[in-house]
Amino acid sequence: MNEIDTLTTLGFTLPTPAYLLGAIVFGLIGFVAYRYGKKTAHPHVRWIGLALMLYPYAISETWQMYLVGFALCAACYYYRNH
Repeated sequence: MNEIDTLTTLGFTLPTPAYLLGAIVFGLIGFVAYRYGKKTAHPHVRWIGLALMLYPYAISETWQMYLVGFALCAACYYYRNH
């Protein structure tokens, strides 16, 4: 337990379960979107899928991760139909 206290004083925190669940779900959706975009030659969907897989590494707040994830999912849905 002393190691966790030391990391906390250095500014490191463990992610919440909601953050981990969101990162996994959006990563899976991104993988499916990437494969779909590659298979059907939709470059927008492919790049959005890649963004869905990678953006949780750059965002540390849970609410921001869900906001960006839902926006990217909506963009993927939009470009899939056009």
